[in-house]
Amino acid sequence: MRVALVHDWLTGMRGGERVLEAMCALYPDADIHTLIHVPGSVGATIESHAIFASPLSRLPGAARHYRKLLPLFPWAAGRARLEGYDLVVSTSHAFAKGARVPPGTPHVCYCFTPMRYVWDQIDNYLGRGLLRTLASPLISALRRWDQRTSTPDRITRVIAISETVAARVRARWGREADVIAPPVDVARIQPDGRPPDPFFLLVGAFVPYKREDLAIEAFRGLDLELRVVGDGPLRAALEAGAPENVRFLGRVHDDELAQLYARCRALVYPQEEDFGIVAVEAQAAGRPVIAFGRGGATETVVDADDAAPGDATGLFFHDPTPAALRAALQRFEVAEKGFDSATIRRHAERFSTERFLNEMRAALDTTRAAVSGVSS
Repeated sequence: MRVALVHDWLTGMRGGERVLEAMCALYPDADIHTLIHVPGSVGATIESHAIFASPLSRLPGAARHYRKLLPLFPWAAGRARLEGYDLVVSTSHAFAKGARVPPGTPHVCYCFTPMRYVWDQIDNYLGRGLLRTLASPLISALRRWDQRTSTPDRITRVIAISETVAARVRARWGREADVIAPPVDVARIQPDGRPPDPFFLLVGAFVPYKREDLAIEAFRGLDLELRVVGDGPLRAALEAGAPENVRFLGRVHDDELAQLYARCRALVYPQEEDFGIVAVEAQAAGRPVIAFGRGGATETVVDADDAAPGDATGLFFHDPTPAALRAALQRFEVAEKGFDSATIRRHAERFSTERFLNEMRAALDTTRAAVSGVSS
């Protein structure tokens, strides 16, 4: 069986690329098609596959400035050569699901979210001022493209990463989506059994919807330490204005991140997330999560206000403001001793990679059988 995996872009190992890595384990001989490929930017498992990038990937500066090519991505997505495959799986938060798949070939879209910067997160990306006005024609065009390429004749089956995303798929595409939570490598991340060190942890990508700015401002003036892992377009500006009790660590190796999870008092999670692999990773280390109580976190974190004693894995704040997060930090200091590391760890194990592979294999086999009339 020839399988094509279609992914938006390969420029670093983030949550979407962890999902693609798991799909590569499921189909070790699959070809990968993508818009932009920066060789060496993703793990060896992905790089070992045959990777076919769009013509945009050969443009000078595309590796660093690919986001500026946004208006060209719909055109590039339609140029992928997908003839001769028995199954196409797109792992998509934007353009991968728009690849043209030949009639009769089953196409399953594993949807991270409908394009967030033209739908649900548009205010975070463009605000409500002049930039939003100037971008309006492009936004309208991308919304039409997003809906046009999401119809049943283009995508056989939609699988969403969370109930939150399934609701967005229903609202934006008019499609029903099954839900399979993404894989989290909980075996790699373990509690260390010691009392935590006196710092809180934030793992960011420094793009607008991740709301690192909210967390940094919440810690201003507090006698608490926040360590920030990650890099991205907004890092330099946020680091320049950050208070002294906020330390920026940049990109760290997976092993170091696992240690930071295990040693922190809690993970600070200020964004509305589609699912939230980072929140599950912190819980795999037995650490609680202080999360914005909307989106994927409501499906991965058990809020102390709603749980029986000893069953909570974190607590929520419900207004996306520094003041609300500060209040949550104060509540956490009172409730901290009530969190049980073993309970939190067991909760995270529900999202294991093995569970994902079993559920995804069954879903893809049944879809292919229904379309192609083959036995799974």
